[in-house]
Amino acid sequence: MINEQQLKITGWREWLSLPDLGISAIKAKVDTGAKTSCLHAFHIEPFDKDGENWLRIWVHPIQDDLTEQVVEAPILEQRAVTDSGGHTEIRYVIRTRVRVGFGPEAEEFYAEFTLTNRDTMKFRMLLGRQALNGRYLVNPEASYLQGKPA
Repeated sequence: MINEQQLKITGWREWLSLPDLGISAIKAKVDTGAKTSCLHAFHIEPFDKDGENWLRIWVHPIQDDLTEQVVEAPILEQRAVTDSGGHTEIRYVIRTRVRVGFGPEAEEFYAEFTLTNRDTMKFRMLLGRQALNGRYLVNPEASYLQGKPA
């Protein structure tokens, strides 16, 4: 059983980074309704790298900013995901490091992310239950408790 007093408190939205992807700052909705975390990808291109299946992923890490960032990651798998509107789609899944916070108290861990186009959504990333489990409690009235990028 998890000792709730040992968990950090996070707000309903937080600034994170994805160091292995070279994404230094991305605003995420902390979403206890989502099982898996999700990352915005407006274009995805599979390719072979040293005999392994990888993805080249085009992202707009900052909402309302069309600056493109192209990142690469190995494919973990593909799986069917049903969104909050009840629509099911097959999505690529990657596993990458997440950094929550920007100061000395920042925490890093690995999480799985499904990839989908979130251009019409308010947040470029969702941090889901699997990533939160055993690490955080969510305060739905608070934002950015883990700090903001400089």
